[in-house]
Amino acid sequence: MLRAQLSTDAPSLGAMSEIPIGAHVEQTDPIAEAEARQAPLVQFFLGNPQSYKGPVLAYEGGAEKLRADAESAGVDLYVHAPYLINVATTNNRQRIPSRKLLQQHVDAAAEIGAKGLIVHGGHVQDEDDPAKGFDNWRKAVEATDLKLPLLIENTAGGTNAMTRYLDRIAGVWEAISKAEGFDMVGFCLDTCHAHAGGNPLETIVDDVRKITGRIDLVHCNDSRDDFDSGADRHANFGAGRIEPDLLAQVVRDAGAPVVCETPGGAAEHVADFDWLRERL
Repeated sequence: MLRAQLSTDAPSLGAMSEIPIGAHVEQTDPIAEAEARQAPLVQFFLGNPQSYKGPVLAYEGGAEKLRADAESAGVDLYVHAPYLINVATTNNRQRIPSRKLLQQHVDAAAEIGAKGLIVHGGHVQDEDDPAKGFDNWRKAVEATDLKLPLLIENTAGGTNAMTRYLDRIAGVWEAISKAEGFDMVGFCLDTCHAHAGGNPLETIVDDVRKITGRIDLVHCNDSRDDFDSGADRHANFGAGRIEPDLLAQVVRDAGAPVVCETPGGAAEHVADFDWLRERL
């Protein structure tokens, strides 16, 4: 059970250097991408993140081969669900396809042995009571056969977003805690999204843990924009508007695996890894 794996205790100082750090990579050959970065984990899309067409695995040899190769290489795989998924909305034309797409990605990610599927919290429409979105999240968890951990991610923009503000995250969590399958739901904390969403990074780990009891993955990204800007634009470490020590503090306090969704390829990601490790 996913929930049994959680430890809410902060990691010891000796464990800081052991926090696994990887990156979001191109999906064709995630094992080669991991090797190019000497990374123990990678995250990628399965298909087009802006399409409802369903997951597509580009890896030569298919799902079983990717699963076996990842295990042989000692690389943990994480899948990011399409951006279009919005299971919170009251718009049936978006919510129903979103649930279908979510299940398809759960199935595909489980087939390759992924450690988790990351999905954005979505939003409700301007005229809607946020409580409708919270309950739609409950219904989505109950309707989905969660074959692997589903990690709900905080988002940066939108006044009607389900996971931008802490009170909205609390509303989602209270609702889904009543759902069958809740034991397979976790949380992914994005530093750029938290900063741009107006949540102080000085306290974000404790704030989130008070609500969710857990942080299962960290998306560590600098931000091109100011605090509370609502803009989701990532930057390489030290090139954005987040205080360097704060980025390291979040990673240190969370003690969870890290995915860097920063710009560039292997060389830029390795530089970001080194930058972060120096501060841990």
